[in-house]
Amino acid sequence: MSNNTGPLVAVLLGGPSAEREVSLSSGRECASALRTAGYRVVEIDAGPDLPMRLADAAPDAVFNALHGRWGEDGTVQGLLEWLGYSYTHSGVLASALAMDKTRTKTVFAEAGLPVVESRIVAAELVRKAHVLDPPYVVKPNNEGSSVGVYLVQEASDAPPNLGTDMPEMVMVERFAPGRELTTTVLGAGVGAAETRALTVTDIVTEGWYDYDAKYKPGGSHHVVPADIPEAVFDACMRYAVRAHDALGCRGMSRTDYRWDPSLGVDGLILLETNTQPGMTPTSLSPEQAASCGIDFPTLCRWLVEDASCGR
Repeated sequence: MSNNTGPLVAVLLGGPSAEREVSLSSGRECASALRTAGYRVVEIDAGPDLPMRLADAAPDAVFNALHGRWGEDGTVQGLLEWLGYSYTHSGVLASALAMDKTRTKTVFAEAGLPVVESRIVAAELVRKAHVLDPPYVVKPNNEGSSVGVYLVQEASDAPPNLGTDMPEMVMVERFAPGRELTTTVLGAGVGAAETRALTVTDIVTEGWYDYDAKYKPGGSHHVVPADIPEAVFDACMRYAVRAHDALGCRGMSRTDYRWDPSLGVDGLILLETNTQPGMTPTSLSPEQAASCGIDFPTLCRWLVEDASCGR
């Protein structure tokens, strides 16, 4: 607990997902930033006793810094709605849709946004034979942070040897070549006047943008704003807002792309929208905010001020 005199914010962090360590880092950084912004803060490692921990703390708002399943798939959002707490980021439906990569693609396609072919297949079948012609990507349908992602190269004769920790059903997706781009949106709801895309980041790596490339020092570097053609930059900005609105996101979202430079704007493909982006000062979304003149405590304060129940 801090010694500030402002409203009390409970920061949810950790939790039981595969992204626990990322969430712990995000949550601690957000808690520190909120204290700097004048809030009283209590940090809660989310577990089965979460309702009791919240009742004991009696916060004015809940800052959701959880990542992965249970934290960004609509589960904790439903709990917070049931208990009547104002909370940050997206609500139940948007969170559940965005966490399910297949349903996200369906929403994107219906909104006229470009996606690549994919299908849901039993992991056992994927281990036995190619279900798409290489190159393709295999990943869980409902995890983030590149957890459990396999890239099957074009020259690969053998199907991927998926780990035993992979779910029974996995997504197999046509590989989209090119560069990794991403755009953050801040918005209070569908069609809100203040909804805006921040900028575009070009994520540069030596190889595949996997979990290590995202989180290990030196795994990648970010070019902010991206040095790409204006038409592609503008398309990223537009598409991110359209994705945010199509899914019904609130607060902050971040939409990831692959872009094939040889095809211009036609080479831009939406991969997914993250409703709980990483929240350390050097994470992609806070980095974009900083490039737009929004420092980290101000960004965290904006998210708290946007918090509500019934999202």
